[in-house]
Amino acid sequence: MSSTIFHESSSTAVRAAISGPLTPVPDVPATEKKDPFLEALGGRIRNLRSRRGITRKALSQLADVSERHLANLEYGVGNASILVLLQVTRALQCTLAEIIGDVTTASPEWLMLRELLESRDEQTLRRVRVAVGEMLGTGGAHGGAGGARSGRIALLGLRGAGKSTLGNMLGEDLGFPFIELSREIEQFAGCSSAEIQALYGQNAYRRYERRALEETIQLHQEAVIAIPGGLVSDPATFNQVLSHCTTVWLSADPHDHMSRVVAQGDTRPMAASREAMTDLKSILAGRAAFYSKAEFRIDTSAQGLAETFALLRSTVRSALALPIHANAAA
Repeated sequence: MSSTIFHESSSTAVRAAISGPLTPVPDVPATEKKDPFLEALGGRIRNLRSRRGITRKALSQLADVSERHLANLEYGVGNASILVLLQVTRALQCTLAEIIGDVTTASPEWLMLRELLESRDEQTLRRVRVAVGEMLGTGGAHGGAGGARSGRIALLGLRGAGKSTLGNMLGEDLGFPFIELSREIEQFAGCSSAEIQALYGQNAYRRYERRALEETIQLHQEAVIAIPGGLVSDPATFNQVLSHCTTVWLSADPHDHMSRVVAQGDTRPMAASREAMTDLKSILAGRAAFYSKAEFRIDTSAQGLAETFALLRSTVRSALALPIHANAAA
């Protein structure tokens, strides 16, 4: 993170502007209705400038933005482009998040936490997340209390990865209930997932998704749960999965995903197969970094169903410290 100290290595004119009196505000329309977001953005720029002891004139020179435009921004009546905000950000030696507005920039403690965590690798960040979860009592490294392995087995992956087929088999083998979280969501809403999306939108679906997950966690200490593929797009809900479940990513080749969906009776992808395959690959690429947070990964394209289940079964039983050779599924 950039230092918050302003370095006095600028030109003589800029140093004079910094030490000199505040420049009068150029004409700013007093009667123009202000947008709340722009007004808050302007306030943050003004506060950051004041914190660094920089006059508006000096900032306009450093950012290469006209003083009038900067004044309009600070008073919430100017709609800046992203490029202009980037110029202001560099001049103030802060992050764009501090100007746009972000919970992690809301207080000095948040800013210091950002400073500590920035540039850390993924493994370090994971250890920090797990440690914070244990400290706050929201789940340990293995989704269970006190670091114990959770008996809730969450299967992650896109549709067509094998979550339903393998989840049913695993639940029967372990003697755990198998729960399709998408079905629980539909019960909460009283309509199908497609109808939720069409009638109420994506945000409403995500709210039902979180409620269904929270209730499942409360009601079941042991269960095999098929997680909807898009749940990872909501970090708060996904963190609940990671904090309270033993997680397995069922991955597959894009072509296997497509063929399995079609085999389930959904022929819609075939209507525009080239575009559908491109979209599928894009979704996989976008979600892979989140799916990879799972503790285990099994490639369901690498072998047949029986071999895949045997691998899943041994992986989960070993994780739960259960005998691997007992009650083997046929």
